[in-house]
Amino acid sequence: MSLRKVPDGPLREGFTTGTSATAAAKAGLMAIIHQTPFQEVDAHLPVDKVLTIPIHTISFGDNWAKCSVIKDAGDDPDVTNGAEIGCHLLLTTTKGVSFKAGEGVGTVTLEGLELAVGEPAINPVPRKMIRSAIEKLLHDYDLECGVQVTVFVEDGEKLAKRTLNERVGIMNGLSILGTTGIVKPYSAASYIASIEQGIDVAVANDITELVINSGARSEKFLKALFPEAKEQAYIHYGNWIGETLKKIQKSPIHKVSMGIMLGKAAKLAYGTVDTHSCVSGWNKSFIKELAIESGMEDVDRIDDIQMAGRLPELFPFEEESPFYQALLDCCYTHTKSLLKDETRLEIYLIHKTGKNIKYKYKHQQPTTNNQ
Repeated sequence: MSLRKVPDGPLREGFTTGTSATAAAKAGLMAIIHQTPFQEVDAHLPVDKVLTIPIHTISFGDNWAKCSVIKDAGDDPDVTNGAEIGCHLLLTTTKGVSFKAGEGVGTVTLEGLELAVGEPAINPVPRKMIRSAIEKLLHDYDLECGVQVTVFVEDGEKLAKRTLNERVGIMNGLSILGTTGIVKPYSAASYIASIEQGIDVAVANDITELVINSGARSEKFLKALFPEAKEQAYIHYGNWIGETLKKIQKSPIHKVSMGIMLGKAAKLAYGTVDTHSCVSGWNKSFIKELAIESGMEDVDRIDDIQMAGRLPELFPFEEESPFYQALLDCCYTHTKSLLKDETRLEIYLIHKTGKNIKYKYKHQQPTTNNQ
């Protein structure tokens, strides 16, 4: 997901890569049947809604077609917004609908996803949407044949570098996604789904210790602490700490090492497990009280700073600091409550320079089989 200013006023919804591929497949088969191009088609979505999707390019012959759609993600800052997504269709003598990964669509290489290793990364719901659209046309026109569908995304391999696809074993391109067919702007659903997918892949590949972090910057610092950890052990929680821990709670993970930047730590210490700035802010009164209890001086200066990330300007960022250890103790209390009792938890407070403070536990830590 790229950074973009949230537009003012009501946000416009868009449609998914799965809806794009479905529209392209339907338009392609209609072109073969009627031997004429179509400018738009109706795509039936899983949420019992119909969208009219414009067709970008289309070419066809007696038993083949190539058709594409420009994905419109609405006001969501999706990496695939504006991407050209399409399908090559080939009529076959073998009945049924089969799928292949074309240019820019990834292939599954690791266990733990909803698809088998070796399959094109076209998720189950988009497959069902495409299959349903094709089967209806075959039925309506009494066609006794099958259809091979090769989904492609122009520049998909390049776009995939801006995602975490490779980490979960989707190689050489993007996933064709969507559960509702609709993209809701700035929705948490897709991010949370990627968190859960990452944990599933880690577990399926026998990883029992995770390193969770807010994003690329904190992960870079943590990799220096855990150089032996596999790539799939690193999970980005973004702003959804609570959702990440609840997923881990249901898994056989033995140990969680959590890195957290100071701004999020100030919120988590107060008990806020959704740290998005649109949802929550840091509680200065709580932080001041924590500083007073820790014996810090000049605590009223906290009122003069707008961001918790500037606290090191007031209190030196040192591992032995009573204030930062108290802050981490609160973070530990709220975090550990969302994990199984037997799951070991480590927390590292990360400064923007990369310096970190490890929490020195006041609580009894469980042991793990891996120690």
